[in-house]
Amino acid sequence: MNLKKKLEYHYKYFDRNKITPDPVEFLHHYNNYFDIEISGLISSVFAYGNVKQINKTLTHLHSIMNHKPYEFVMNFNYRTDKIFFDKIVHRFYKPDDIAKLFFALNKIYLSYNSLKYFFLLYYFDEDKNLKNAISFFSRNILAIIESAGIKNTSIKFMFPDPQKGSACKRMNLFLRWMVRKDEIDFGLWYEIPASKLVIPVDTHVAKICKNLGLTKRKNISWNMAEEITENLKKYDSSDPVKYDFAICHIGMRKMSF
Repeated sequence: MNLKKKLEYHYKYFDRNKITPDPVEFLHHYNNYFDIEISGLISSVFAYGNVKQINKTLTHLHSIMNHKPYEFVMNFNYRTDKIFFDKIVHRFYKPDDIAKLFFALNKIYLSYNSLKYFFLLYYFDEDKNLKNAISFFSRNILAIIESAGIKNTSIKFMFPDPQKGSACKRMNLFLRWMVRKDEIDFGLWYEIPASKLVIPVDTHVAKICKNLGLTKRKNISWNMAEEITENLKKYDSSDPVKYDFAICHIGMRKMSF
């Protein structure tokens, strides 16, 4: 079976019924646009490390939000509400980092009405992909926190910059959920074509893509993510990142490609 047929086979195999375990599960608990968007950013930000730990943290966070992300964000007050996160530590993230994330979300929704409109400020059709938009998006979220006199400290790890070489796996994952549309992804940000997406690269994706000859690079980086994406465009030029979920989960579940 050639690679095109294998990619298409696995893409169709991993349908809505096979998403567990994956952080995108949390988005599927909601029907409201803003709940999905907020759950999406939060779920992607915490999508690193052991999948059991990821799901444990996200379950806790969605419980704190009383499963009403938009309502929680709109009413969030950094000074009085940061206590909600006192017992949550996730890898490099400390409780105050999480509070700062919600502070930034509150300011964005009050000023721009949604994350989409905030992101679209820095998106231009002529860009090859979303590298520049992600860079501006990340830097401006950190600037919102700094402008309020709150030191951003380790929250910067939540929003890496592709201009500095980061593969930005978590942000590319969030954008996949928001831009693409199928049984798994939501397609809420229809203003951005799926062809502009860049594949979210982690160790699982990198290993399989090296084995498939989709990248010759050794180290995970933005350049690797771009190279894999460009090679996947040979098999679907309009939607190359559609193969991401299958590639990632084949690696996670130690299946053969």
